[in-house]
Amino acid sequence: MNTIDCTSTPVDKQISLIPYSESENHLPQSGNVISAYQAKGDIVVYQAYNPTIAKYAVEHQKLGGNAFSFNRMTWIKPNYLWMMYRSGWASKENQERILAIRIPGEIWEEILVQAVFSAFQADIYGSHEQWRAALENSDVRLQWDPNHDAHGNKRDRRAIQIGMKDQALNLFNDHIQLIEDITPFVEKQRIYLEHDQLQYLEVPDERVYVPQRTDLNIGLGGH
Repeated sequence: MNTIDCTSTPVDKQISLIPYSESENHLPQSGNVISAYQAKGDIVVYQAYNPTIAKYAVEHQKLGGNAFSFNRMTWIKPNYLWMMYRSGWASKENQERILAIRIPGEIWEEILVQAVFSAFQADIYGSHEQWRAALENSDVRLQWDPNHDAHGNKRDRRAIQIGMKDQALNLFNDHIQLIEDITPFVEKQRIYLEHDQLQYLEVPDERVYVPQRTDLNIGLGGH
């Protein structure tokens, strides 16, 4: 099995790849599903940054530096192709560098349990007032957005993205296990996509993430 070529990454923490043509084999076709690369109790999430923020993060293995603000929401995505859609495969301004960030599953779930939907959900909150109160008391935002294929077309299945700031972002940052700059890999895959050579396209081997906690009220469900 191939892995993302990051020479500084220990072998046991490298991200395994599969052909794009196989990427849907283990995933539901619809519903709200957390699909993610997982290994040894950790989960990998992605973020796109400008070169300044990315350089600091890789060098220090933490988010920070003069160009980064902990008071501003930063949005992480465990689904690789959603990140590719959002960043234009590392081609959009201020999203030229793609970072793969590994954190423990228990920290991921500690963040999820604090998450409040960015928009009112009648089946989650009793009233608009309860939802607004929850928003005011949480540093974590949750959105379910359509999954996308390699070309950016929407799928029926929806992917999660989580926004964090302040204490929640510090919690996330304090428990980062590894930060990899996977931009060279992304740029190589983008060439295959641009030349319609999907037979060569590879993606991280993502599977359905099944939470250990039973107190997550985030609208999970797929089929």
